[in-house]
Amino acid sequence: MKTDIMKNIALVVGSTGITGSNLAEELIAQNWTTYGLARNQLSPVAGLLTVKADLLDPENLSEALKDMAPTHIFFTTWMRKDTEEENIRTNSAMVRNLLNALSPKKSVRHVALVTGLKHYLGPFEAYVKAGILPETPVREEHPRLEYPNFYYAQEDEVYAAAVRDGFAWSIHRPHTVIGYAIGNLMNMGITLAVYASICKETGAKFTWPGSEAQWNGLSDVTDAKILAKQLIWASTTEEAENQAFNVTNGDVFRWKWLWKRIADYFGIDTDGYNGSVRPLEKEMENKQEIWSAMADRYGLKEKNIDRLSSAWHTDLDLGRPLEVMTDMSKSRTYGFTAFESTENSFIRLFEKLKAEKIIP
Repeated sequence: MKTDIMKNIALVVGSTGITGSNLAEELIAQNWTTYGLARNQLSPVAGLLTVKADLLDPENLSEALKDMAPTHIFFTTWMRKDTEEENIRTNSAMVRNLLNALSPKKSVRHVALVTGLKHYLGPFEAYVKAGILPETPVREEHPRLEYPNFYYAQEDEVYAAAVRDGFAWSIHRPHTVIGYAIGNLMNMGITLAVYASICKETGAKFTWPGSEAQWNGLSDVTDAKILAKQLIWASTTEEAENQAFNVTNGDVFRWKWLWKRIADYFGIDTDGYNGSVRPLEKEMENKQEIWSAMADRYGLKEKNIDRLSSAWHTDLDLGRPLEVMTDMSKSRTYGFTAFESTENSFIRLFEKLKAEKIIP
């Protein structure tokens, strides 16, 4: 349903993350009244009205939201646990608690939930141990897998609350999100920037950590700003209500090409796929001392490499034993046309990291 922008009140859940912070910036730029909810408000976006709350504490959540009546909810966060069963229990509770707290207000018109391609791929065990490989490019019509998946549980909480409270919803499934955020749980762009900076400092080669299928196969990624645009579009477009949408930049690439382009930006040599997977997490595990010295030498803002690098997540993405890409036809058909060059996504991020003194 088309609505007057000035009457839209957004609540971005997970506003300090890579998706939430970029979304908040876009909402504010479009003149939305925008609240950001997070457990810790470390780097609030300019113009963002911050709310500190614990999604796992219903009483704390209700108290934090008592004076707020948002029209649009954007749920962009999750919590990582040791098992998928724990992931399901925790992450579904976070969605349920939030929507329960807002239910009495009857103000919510749309809830947008950000999940990802794990919807189609399943957990790591599904395609590595069991050999269950989805048909690519993945499409929104693909059925759920039989494996437990916290994304499904989060979706089900949204569906149930929508029936109860009468709001519209949208589900957004990005591939790897590329964008600026510090201290984020899953941030391939900054992870690769830190790794490339260390390679340049030490003279080491920029070594491919992943699989042959990812090295040679087609892939795509999602710029955080493209994701933000789709979230806002779906939440204000009647035709897009109650739909799930894939979201990527709109182009495809091969990592063997992009790896060299990233290395060229940093002025370093590459070492491509050599017949085996060489995990980045192992490569980065003893780099804190080097990074601390670099931070002192170049006046960098963040000395703790673990606040920047999430090598474990980069390994999961780049180590997949199949090429992974998404089909964007559905949202294009409904009218979403935003596009970004993936190379530009990475270069723009690297330039911002330099400007903010995160990398040399």
